[in-house]
Amino acid sequence: MHPRLLKTFLAVARSRNITRAAEAVHLAQSSVSDQIQSLEAELGAALFTRSKVGLELTPAGQALKPYAEEMLMLADEARAAVHATTGHTSGALAIGALETIASARLAPWLPGFQAGHPGVTVRMKVADSGTLLRQLEDGDIDVAFCFGRRDVTNGASDERLARRTIAAEPLVLVASAGQGTAPCDLAALAARPFVATEPGCIYRHLFDTAFAEAGVEAPRLAAEVGSIGAIARLVAAGAGLGLVPRLAVSDALARGELIEMPWPGPMQTAPLTMIWRRRRVQPPALRQLLAAAGDTLAPATSRGETGSGLESADHSKALFPNNS
Repeated sequence: MHPRLLKTFLAVARSRNITRAAEAVHLAQSSVSDQIQSLEAELGAALFTRSKVGLELTPAGQALKPYAEEMLMLADEARAAVHATTGHTSGALAIGALETIASARLAPWLPGFQAGHPGVTVRMKVADSGTLLRQLEDGDIDVAFCFGRRDVTNGASDERLARRTIAAEPLVLVASAGQGTAPCDLAALAARPFVATEPGCIYRHLFDTAFAEAGVEAPRLAAEVGSIGAIARLVAAGAGLGLVPRLAVSDALARGELIEMPWPGPMQTAPLTMIWRRRRVQPPALRQLLAAAGDTLAPATSRGETGSGLESADHSKALFPNNS
């Protein structure tokens, strides 16, 4: 089974649609159909069947899927092992990030990384945290930068993924310039209207957790919106208060559109986390990027994949204690 056919098979399995799969693997629809037919002829079994919601895997397709994923991963690891023997760091990397992290942290940092690693080509994708994890699991990106959930960081995580918290980004209480003073305790603060993102978003999780950990019922929401940018605009217009990572509103604070109020309780932070797939051998280019990001992207007390501190000065070894 040629890896090209397996890659196309997995693209169809994930998208359940020939057109979307063709876009994902950069082929014509007819080529995707031909490759699936070739694979089915080689295996002597139909891999897909049509349903009302799209293409569905047959029992044979379901049996093939985990083997296809493993075979492609082994091919990547073999390629990485060979490249590691040459001593040269080169290759193409796809990184994914939340929009606020991409603009505030990665955009200023990436040019310096690429200048120091001219053989490495980096392209960046911006998406929400759920999409980033799916892209990581599907192999569409090599590493994701997002804010972590504490329950995941502390061990309730996918064993296929490795995580490292590289910074503790402060959460700030923001208001419009004419908002006045903040209440002196959390109970009084919770009586004020807030603007937050929608349920399921990592920013909403951070907002809800900040009040839940203090034993205070979450505030009434004046609005639920889809982005931090919308929160900043609504708060600046006086719709309510906001509790967001400082990096997401630093420009608005600098322009005077928002003001930062004191948080009447223990300081809240958002863990800025790198997530990547575990492999027996990591591509040298990815090893270099992870090590550089861990060193320079606002380093803080960090956790490795097992939750232990990274005390070693050799961050490459700390990130990959067992080539994972």
